Amino acid sequence: MLKVRVIPVLLLRGWGLEKSIRFDTPKYVGCPINAARVFNGKNVDELMLLDIVATREDRGPQLDVVRQIAEESFMPFTAGGGIRSVDMMWELLQAGADRVVINTAAIERPELVREGAARFGSQCIVVSIDARARRDGGYEVYTRAGTRATGLDPADVALHMQEMGAGEILLTSIDRDGTMEGYDIPLIRYVADALRIPVIACGGAGSVNHLAQAVYEGHAAAVAGGAFFLFYGPRRTVLITYPTDEELLRVFRPEHVRIKDLAPVVDRAQARL
Repeated sequence: MLKVRVIPVLLLRGWGLEKSIRFDTPKYVGCPINAARVFNGKNVDELMLLDIVATREDRGPQLDVVRQIAEESFMPFTAGGGIRSVDMMWELLQAGADRVVINTAAIERPELVREGAARFGSQCIVVSIDARARRDGGYEVYTRAGTRATGLDPADVALHMQEMGAGEILLTSIDRDGTMEGYDIPLIRYVADALRIPVIACGGAGSVNHLAQAVYEGHAAAVAGGAFFLFYGPRRTVLITYPTDEELLRVFRPEHVRIKDLAPVVDRAQARL
């Protein structure tokens, strides 16, 4: 296993950020540029920006926002929302994104993933899959910001995206989104174990323990979240935060933590045991 990336996900609506619970009841959480500035100062592993209304409004990503965030950031930056063509991917990359995320268009026109991978390389293409539990115990993929049921199984979709050339899968549990109650481990493991490419787990993170569970029990290669990095306390007060190296080392094996100078941090963590 490589180093585990811990990735804040920012949901963009217009020029503001919001966070939902189960893709519903969104709450305004601030300015995307300021949030990126704060996360940049916290040395995050990667930042992800998703324009959640671009598809509904039948437009591409807001390049001005992407460009400003890229100018503020020294961290890897992934962006998506409303991508319907290879040209839109190129515009995002030119605006400063390192990778692009495709959701609805990847499900509705899978060849777009192949076209993007052929032009930019699989490492640039992340396919986002939003899934909800069914009553029979299985899972179903939803598109268009979780509003359209597809009847598709998330592992089948992920395998198809892998065949099309996707470099990574962002897997979000709609049922756990924003709850901070923990990831849907069976869902993550079900999809991750079917693939050769990495899975980023998303939906439900509320503690560093949850991050480790997604990796060691769910077999995710990376972990992402929104509310965990944006809210504090039972009243969900907006406060941007990110786990310290010491906090991560309490739940992850040292070889899986992305730390510039590991030895001093390991010594401090072990001293507390």
